[in-house]
Amino acid sequence: MQLISKILERLALAVLLVGGIGMLISMFLGTADVIGTQVLSQPVPGAREITESTMVLIVFGALTYGQIRRSHIRVELLYTRLPPRGRAALDILADLCGLLFFGLLLWQAINEAEFSMQIGEATDGLIRFPLYPARIILATGTALLLVRLVLDVVVDLGHLIAGTEIEQRIDPAYADLIESDSK
Repeated sequence: MQLISKILERLALAVLLVGGIGMLISMFLGTADVIGTQVLSQPVPGAREITESTMVLIVFGALTYGQIRRSHIRVELLYTRLPPRGRAALDILADLCGLLFFGLLLWQAINEAEFSMQIGEATDGLIRFPLYPARIILATGTALLLVRLVLDVVVDLGHLIAGTEIEQRIDPAYADLIESDSK
């Protein structure tokens, strides 16, 4: 399981890096489009379409890495006051809810990607970009997240049974709350 986790982490980091590059491209393209429109009265052709497709890469490229770091939103006020087993139980509940939600999302994303390829779906606009690559990216990012969630359920079950703490789960800003509550 350690090997799978390590491979998944490296893969998630690579996808995150590609998403970061996509964000830079979108930023420069958006800036060029605004300057072109306002100063030169000539917008960048296809800027909106490229930015729309890049957003999928940015969001779904970051989901798995966010789960690895356990940096998704949760109510820290309650979470930090629970004992290790309570935190592990909440983590398992969150993992299972994530598996359900993202499992359904993956199912539909695969259907949509297949349909998009079959009909040759493309963006509206000056330059027509195919939409299936963005739909495939959405499905791939979701699949990576699901693998991570399955690993997290196994890890969290181990911590629930053993009653041990997972250090990375707690935002460092709230670490003092736990120490002061345990005294």
